[in-house]
Amino acid sequence: MKLFIKICLILFVACFIGFKFINSVNSQTILQGSVEKVPDGFFGSWNVVSKLVETDSPATFKQKGVDIWNLYTENDVIILCNPFSGARAKISISNAGKSFIQFSKTGKYDGRKLTDKVSINIQGDSFTGVDEIKLETFSDVDGSIIKTQTAKYAIKGERISGQDIILK
Repeated sequence: MKLFIKICLILFVACFIGFKFINSVNSQTILQGSVEKVPDGFFGSWNVVSKLVETDSPATFKQKGVDIWNLYTENDVIILCNPFSGARAKISISNAGKSFIQFSKTGKYDGRKLTDKVSINIQGDSFTGVDEIKLETFSDVDGSIIKTQTAKYAIKGERISGQDIILK
């Protein structure tokens, strides 16, 4: 009987340790993959100039814009922060290559949802690309979408400061 209890105890401890090991390997893989797929030179501070290419709502979207993008990681999450507007959002990467990246960010403001889908090509300390914006307005009554407005901007960025993060 004592031998049976010892064997059960050993099996229980082995299963518990194995489960912990599998979970730690899976979470490490997911966290590393989200940061490693960005192209060289992506992180840092950028001066970004935008010019409206097309829109279905000319009264809503401005023709030209100038922004500052600070791109960095925080607890293995990529953050885009704009010190001019005070906006801060985590970004989701949908595609990335050696010098190309597509990412999106979403924010909710006063019953509206703003989604940016950005595609850029990085060449050293500059980039070019597009920013496709969708602004959805929701009903106060049932939460359904009552209006969708879109815009597409050509964007150019110049590095202000900062260096890329080097992953080991």
